[in-house]
Amino acid sequence: MSKKYLSQEKYCEEYMRYLGIAKTARRSYAESVRLLKAKGFREISSFKTLKAGDKVYRGYEDRTVMAAVIGKRKIAEAGLKVVGGHTDAPRLDLKPKPLYEKGGCVYFDCHMYGGIKKYQWLTLPLALYGTIVRKDGSKVLVSVGDNDGDPVFMISDILPHLGKDQAQKKRDEFFPAEDLDPVCWSTLPDGKDAKAKPGLVEYLKKTYKVSEDDLLSAELEIVPAGMPRYVGLDKALITGYGHDDRVCSFAGLKALLDAADVVPDVTASILMCDKEEIGSVGSTGMQSSFFENTVAEMIERQEKNARDILVRRALEKSTMLSADVTAAADPHFPDVDSTGNEARLHKGIAASKYTGGASKGDASDCSPEFIATIRKIMDAEKVVWQMAELGKMEKGGGGTISQYMARFGMQVLDMGTPMWNMHAPWEIVSKSDCYQTYRAYSAYLRSKVK
Repeated sequence: MSKKYLSQEKYCEEYMRYLGIAKTARRSYAESVRLLKAKGFREISSFKTLKAGDKVYRGYEDRTVMAAVIGKRKIAEAGLKVVGGHTDAPRLDLKPKPLYEKGGCVYFDCHMYGGIKKYQWLTLPLALYGTIVRKDGSKVLVSVGDNDGDPVFMISDILPHLGKDQAQKKRDEFFPAEDLDPVCWSTLPDGKDAKAKPGLVEYLKKTYKVSEDDLLSAELEIVPAGMPRYVGLDKALITGYGHDDRVCSFAGLKALLDAADVVPDVTASILMCDKEEIGSVGSTGMQSSFFENTVAEMIERQEKNARDILVRRALEKSTMLSADVTAAADPHFPDVDSTGNEARLHKGIAASKYTGGASKGDASDCSPEFIATIRKIMDAEKVVWQMAELGKMEKGGGGTISQYMARFGMQVLDMGTPMWNMHAPWEIVSKSDCYQTYRAYSAYLRSKVK
């Protein structure tokens, strides 16, 4: 294997460190930008012109970022190569008025974010991350649950001795979404009619210099507490929160960083976006204009007459690997697999011609011509990879950002890491598949084939 790639052990160590830091999209953004700057990437606003070899990035709202190494051929002429993933993950978000008291305990009132199984979040140690913005614009960063000595938060469940009625209910009914609220304070002062909530409000004032009203302008998230760990005596698997989709977005980031000192023929770029788990909506999701605007900003710094048509031509000439995870066959649940077309752990990164549901809904449906190009690139670099579908047609489905990129006319192929426990608090991936994901994106960004 070429020395241009990190070893598997070294790569997985770096990934696990990143995953432990990047518990939210904002934290992922901050760490990604830190790594980009350390490699010499500069914010696009600092460039008046862009030439071959320049290392540039553009961020938006501290959640979404695009970075690129400018190629020898102008973007308007040749387009870009893009590895695009997302950094948000299923979680619980605190509501705008998040504090309420019941039975002498104070709870965080939460709203589900993304597709979760409610029961998986019960009785787990949970952490609190986020940003509180005061009316004067000053910000307070919150991080509780993963630091030494930190408390954690938990959602309680009924004991089995008294849970006979609960056990008779369907999975989606036995625990209401409105009860997915972790306890955060339970100290009662002396007094017959004492309330617990004033004590918490006073704590917030003293510790964070914020009032209860300041929580109206906050972005606070409940996520699993704890750092990534190896699974199994052979340490062949990795469990952690947010593999979907930080395992792919980090691989793209690392692939770009490692290739940053070599000037590519075609501009090599990565996209790490937000909001994929709720439909890629909002100003930081893939349905926004962020990607298109960023390409326009780059072309404007390369062309004397940066007309809109040049942006459109560049987008149409671009290609992309939609870097998102897929389901790996689980021996416990063989009835959902499309026999022979399912992804498997330890078999490398998985490419999917289409995602979506039974009738290919929400799929970009990649062309065979582009798949053949990717096959050539992967095989030339001896990347371990597999073709896969997301289970049987009538068992469900899922989508990625590929459909929103394909609307520009570019060729897009879904290609990401297979995994178990997708959308669970603790997901599982193969160490070797993590590595092959990094190898695949590296091969694509470095290749001279387009």
